[in-house]
Amino acid sequence: MALTMLDPNTALIIVDLQKGIVGLPLAHPIAGILERNRILADAFRARGLPVVLVNVTGGAPGRTEQPRLNLDALPADFADLDPELGRQPNDIVVTKRTWGAFASTDLGRQLETLGVTQVVVTGVATGTGVESTARQAYELGFNVTLAIDAMTDRSQEAHDYSVHKVFPRLGETGSTEDVIALLEGRS
Repeated sequence: MALTMLDPNTALIIVDLQKGIVGLPLAHPIAGILERNRILADAFRARGLPVVLVNVTGGAPGRTEQPRLNLDALPADFADLDPELGRQPNDIVVTKRTWGAFASTDLGRQLETLGVTQVVVTGVATGTGVESTARQAYELGFNVTLAIDAMTDRSQEAHDYSVHKVFPRLGETGSTEDVIALLEGRS
């Protein structure tokens, strides 16, 4: 589906582009993902729109079939945001301990206080952090846009499933350039 519009008060949410994750083997080259996220962040900042930088420092409790990360074995800088994002003092930084950025944080309240009605979601991993954040945003009543060339996953199959099967049910999908065009009024 092509992007149709951005609400006047739209926030950008960049999920888990942090030192401990960007070095993992990923389906798409991380340099391009970081570059497109920086382009988006700079465009939102230039227009005075909120930029949310999300990192993860843990996981939700509960049993799983797959082994969990040993949090005690992670490097000290695991959760540090990648410097390529160009973090600014006005950026909202959210640290989560679940897949989605809304479930275990006050992000929804912060965005509501700012009058945000739409979010553009990007980052890593498409099928977990990005998808969970988009699902939660949708369930909270935000209009959701997903810049699919500004996200990746460890698995191409997981990325493709989210992009083609899940995201069209949560909002609109498009490219970084599509989002920029709407921000600039060139749609």
